[in-house]
Amino acid sequence: MYSTSDLKRGVIIDFDGAPHLVESTQTSSPTARGGNTIHRVKLRNLKTKQRIDKSFRGGDTFGVPDVDRHPIQFLYSDPSSFHFMNNDTYEQFEIAKEDLEWEAKFLVEGIEGVRALYYNQAPIALELPNTVNLQITETSPGVKGNSATGRTKPATLETGHVVQIPEHIDGAVKVTVDTRTGEFLGRAKD
Repeated sequence: MYSTSDLKRGVIIDFDGAPHLVESTQTSSPTARGGNTIHRVKLRNLKTKQRIDKSFRGGDTFGVPDVDRHPIQFLYSDPSSFHFMNNDTYEQFEIAKEDLEWEAKFLVEGIEGVRALYYNQAPIALELPNTVNLQITETSPGVKGNSATGRTKPATLETGHVVQIPEHIDGAVKVTVDTRTGEFLGRAKD
């Protein structure tokens, strides 16, 4: 059983008879004596992909859904779906592109650390590593001497995702991106 104090990004709870992924939480403490702490939670139903905002009182409990995590390998994409292979069973499966809108920003050939979430023995969602290294494909030229300023410029990555990078970075370099926020973290070390 999970309680409201256990809810944080990435936790999967059983809510309304379906597995829900916690995308974000916000806690507000009561101002009056005897008031309950309120937890505002953004959830995503892993079966229907619908997002909902719910408020829970401190002390509410939730069931733990029967969700298994398996390491997978991204194989390729076609116009309608992404294709993967389960590294344990070598079984291949696909997930529709509209079900992976956020994850698609970070899926590239050779990505490591991806896991599939299985519910009732069927893959329903992906769990990405916290960071990925992606190639910059388009940005304005770097300006020497601007490394001391905090100014940024947009850069398009190989997946089409756009991040803000420091002005002094040239194109055609790999950068590290946080998959939880989509933000630039730094130059890639590889």
